[in-house]
Formats: sequence, C-alpha cells, structure tokens
Amino acid sequence: MIRDSRHVNGALGGSLPQPPRRAVELRRRDEVLAAADSRASLRIMTQPANPAPAPDPVADAAALKDATDRLLAAVAQLDDATASKPSLLPGWTRGHVLAHLARNADALLNALAGRPMYVSSEARDGDIERDAPRTVAEHLADVRDTATRLDGAFAARSQADWERTVELRNGVTDLARAIPFRRWIEVELHHVDLGIGYGLDDLPGEFVERELANMARRFSGHPGVPDSIELRTEDGGSWHTGAPESVGSSTLVIAGNPTALVGWLTGRSTGSGLSASEPLPALPSL
Repeated sequence: MIRDSRHVNGALGGSLPQPPRRAVELRRRDEVLAAADSRASLRIMTQPANPAPAPDPVADAAALKDATDRLLAAVAQLDDATASKPSLLPGWTRGHVLAHLARNADALLNALAGRPMYVSSEARDGDIERDAPRTVAEHLADVRDTATRLDGAFAARSQADWERTVELRNGVTDLARAIPFRRWIEVELHHVDLGIGYGLDDLPGEFVERELANMARRFSGHPGVPDSIELRTEDGGSWHTGAPESVGSSTLVIAGNPTALVGWLTGRSTGSGLSASEPLPALPSL
C-alpha cells in the first residue's frame, strides 16, 4: 500500500520525477515499512468490548471481488487521455496506479506459491513504468485477468493452506489468510488514488473499520512516530498507536469519524474532520 501525504497538495499538474529518483524513494519507503512490520512489539490496543476479529479469508476474498468489480466498472468509463493524466499519488499517472494493481496481483500469487513477490525492487518499479502508458483497454484486461487468477488461487486453498506462513517483501511474513484483506486494501485505496470520483466516503464501512485498526497497528512502535497517540471514534472506539504509553508522558488524543481517521492515517487527507488538542503530527510514508 502506498502512502504519501504530498498527494493532497498536489501532484496534479506537476511534472513527473525521473524514474531513478523515484526508485530510490520507493526503496527507502519499503525499508522503513518492512522494519515496522517486522518489529515484534507491533501491537494494537482496542476496547475489550470490541476486539479485532481474525481475518476470514473467504469473506475477504468475496469483498475483494466486489471492490475489484467496482474499480473495473469505473476504469471502463475512462478514455486513453484521461488514463494518462496524473493520479492523486505524486509522480504517478492513473496508468501507473493501474499497472501497480496488476503487478501486485501477480506478486501476491508468487507469495502464495512460495516464490519471492518480486525479483527485485528495481524490477518491480521497472515493470510499473513499462506498463503505465498502456491504453485503457490494455489496463482493463491486465487488471481483470490478474485479479481473476488471484481469485482462483484463493478459491483453491484449503483451510490448512490459509494457516501457512507466507513471505512478502523485505522479509515480512504473514499468514496466508491475511492476503485477501491486504489485497482489498490495495484495491480500495488505489481506487481512491485514481481521482475519478471514488472518494474516502465511498469506502465500505467494514473496510474502513478494519483499515483503521490495521493502520493503528502499523504505526504502533514505528520509529517515525515519536508521539503517543490515542485514536478515538465517535462510537467510542479507541486505539493506541505511535510511541508506547509511559508514566509521566502525555498522549495526544485525535478524534473523529473512522473515515476521517483512515484518510489521515493512509495519507489520503490532511486530517480534515479530525479534532486534537495540538497540531496533527506528520506521519511517515508507508
């Protein structure tokens, strides 16, 4: 999942960075994310009355299919000129976003088969740059075909298969049952990133609730978040993230609805709709 708060202020109309510089930025971002995901102390604190359920890969795969269908239907309305325009992600056109989604599906198939997701970071970035200029018809076929293959791989897995550990990028590991939700995140957030009318308020409620918990976990103990932060939702939900709570230290409370919190945590908004006793801290890119 790509996170970069700079897109809020404006990749639109800006010049694209040269690929070598972008490759370096992507590698640095991924190294930070890998370190955070690998940290044994990563945790999420939820109210006892509202514990996070274990992923249901079958249900998540079904929700992912619905999300993919929505994405494909929206992309089918684009023409080639519109697809080549900048997305809401800095340095990426809409074609880059669609190419990434297709190649990410292939990468997850590799992970499920016990192969490296990508040959290398350079190869990953190069594949996206190669495929970005394609026509809308080519992008549609690629995203649809790769999504169909991934959906088939999900359907073929047994219960025991879902409990196996898979290796993702940079040494990060997870249970196979988490892969459908990981892919669901990619599809939903990158649909928003296309900037073609699907916004944060269009995200499914279940997805928003789970992604809020997921992002709280990812930033918990992250070296780039030195503040102790409590995230509060209007319905009484509460998650601790950032630096661990300690005696004598203050905790920054950030409150708002789940969608506004997810928008800020994922870099899809500057924090509009959130309230806090002091300015919102800058979050590292993921």
